[in-house]
Amino acid sequence: MTKFVTYAAVVIALSASVTLAISPLAVKPGTAAEALFAADGAFRDGLYLGQLAAEHGRSVRPAIGRWSSQQDRAMFAAGYQRGYNEFLASALGGH
Repeated sequence: MTKFVTYAAVVIALSASVTLAISPLAVKPGTAAEALFAADGAFRDGLYLGQLAAEHGRSVRPAIGRWSSQQDRAMFAAGYQRGYNEFLASALGGH
């Protein structure tokens, strides 16, 4: 019985390790994370509208109501913030 419990514990530990290693939360910053952002429509929409808002001098208040799920709203807001900040950084760097 103890051999069975030991083997079961090893199998559970290994499967948990593999599951955590391949989960989306384990994505390292860099190209893989950027690929996830590039594939997300809400993020891309926010990025574009954030750049436009900064270009026209509007406030940093994204209209997240255009997206229905909480995940999409969060991604839109993150994209908007990044687009806004990137435009301002490029404008300040260019002068």
